Amino acid sequence: MRGRKSKEQTLVQTIVILIRNTTWRCGKLEKSIVKHLHKRHENFGKPGMSIRDIMRKLDLTGKKKDECIDAIKRLEKRNIVKILPL
Repeated sequence: MRGRKSKEQTLVQTIVILIRNTTWRCGKLEKSIVKHLHKRHENFGKPGMSIRDIMRKLDLTGKKKDECIDAIKRLEKRNIVKILPL
């Protein structure tokens, strides 16, 4: 249990960068993450955003936080976003 908690803490303190703006075969949460990152970058903002800020902007609490982290991992696996440690 202790190892999982520390891994979650380090994952929350990472930066997510949008590589491609595609949501083909993505779920609802994944689409909202990509849409939010694209809108932020489209308005001349920074290309990256921390996972904590993404969860705060999408108003995710409880089990939804774990689902958000899993969705970001799936997006990274599909080369849509890149996760960089802080």
